[in-house]
Amino acid sequence: MIAGRRRRIGIFGGTFDPIHVGHLVAAVNARVAADLDELLLVVSNSPWQKEGSRAITPAEMRFRLVEDAVRGVDGLRASDIEIRRGGSSYTVDTVNELAGLDPKSDIVLVVGADAAAGLSTWHRFEELAKCVELVVVNRPGAIVEPEALSDWNVTFVEVPSLAVSSTEIRKRVVDGRPLDFLVSRHTIEFIASHRLYS
Repeated sequence: MIAGRRRRIGIFGGTFDPIHVGHLVAAVNARVAADLDELLLVVSNSPWQKEGSRAITPAEMRFRLVEDAVRGVDGLRASDIEIRRGGSSYTVDTVNELAGLDPKSDIVLVVGADAAAGLSTWHRFEELAKCVELVVVNRPGAIVEPEALSDWNVTFVEVPSLAVSSTEIRKRVVDGRPLDFLVSRHTIEFIASHRLYS
């Protein structure tokens, strides 16, 4: 780290049910483009915007998959901060907790374009906009109007278009279609051994 430069910690939160290659491509590209010292893949404990919409894999299982997926990847780390806190997962609470733990670091929030389009629905989003730098990673089919983010200090990051989603992974499990190269070998084995999504 350059002398006098503040440490930059990124937060890339999600349900990660399951984590897949699209998440990882977005994460490594965002880390480099935003000059982050570390990017935390924060596994939500209870994603409040998805509660009641479908069954969600237990948080500890999702965290194990993320931890395995980023093992050995420079600058990426799995974080269970929201799981340890318990209850519904609100990004603003995570940002405040991390800022309290490391007040000499800048917090950078990394989101996909689809999530960025809905930031105004997030819990205490006005407070969040004042305390983080925002990095928006493009995703296929998602369009964010710059005016919608006028209250944010925002940077856009272009990544290769990979039309893969956790929803698609779950559907492929139900249909018995292969998951190879969409998720890690360990994730495939974990899904099979725990009979997830079927």
